[in-house]
Amino acid sequence: MAETMAQTDKTNVESLTLLPECEEVQRCPVVSAIDVIGGKWTIIILYHLRGKTLRFGELKRQIPKITQKVLTHQLRDLEANKMIIRKVYAEVPPRVEYTPTALADKLNPALDLLCRWGEEYQKEHQF
Repeated sequence: MAETMAQTDKTNVESLTLLPECEEVQRCPVVSAIDVIGGKWTIIILYHLRGKTLRFGELKRQIPKITQKVLTHQLRDLEANKMIIRKVYAEVPPRVEYTPTALADKLNPALDLLCRWGEEYQKEHQF
């Protein structure tokens, strides 16, 4: 399995296109990406929303360490950045659902890599 992962990593590295050094920080694509997904909980929220629609309470249960206030703020930021769609139903009690957009779905390969890296890190550091 290590050989397969090594080969996959090599293929991933070979398929990367090297971007020129960023002359202006404001125009740097990495800075733009971090501005959108750099919040402490943003990646975790997007990971839990992958390929599905969840209600606020479902997200909160899946991320127990996040506070309600922070989850609300992060979801609003994700909506403002066009990463999720928030749908409010006119019901009592109110029902709100969150769904990732196509733009968020483009992060799925990076989330897969991050997940694999995390698994390797946990194994190496015996978590």
